Amino acid sequence: MLDFAFASHQEVCAELGLRLKRQRLAQALTQKDLAERAGIALGTVKNVEGKGVSSLESIIRIVMALGLVDELATLFELPVTQSIALMERAQLAERKRAPGKTRLTKKP
Repeated sequence: MLDFAFASHQEVCAELGLRLKRQRLAQALTQKDLAERAGIALGTVKNVEGKGVSSLESIIRIVMALGLVDELATLFELPVTQSIALMERAQLAERKRAPGKTRLTKKP
């Protein structure tokens, strides 16, 4: 398995193309079937699987056609704050309003 942390962008693209190909094969789909489901050209599927080259829109269409949309749900999400110190700093950074002042009225 490719370690994305040490891979070039070309290697990451090629690996993702291979992973999509494995998903397609696991679902017993031909490249032509996938292209039709995704609403893209057959050449686009071949480029994705062979070279890892495509537009983001085409990749998303392929992912949707393969039923892998849930895999995108956490992609690029900001990590949840882990440490208590970071949580406290985040709370301090929030805008706070001064407490409302009560007016004292004079009784006649």
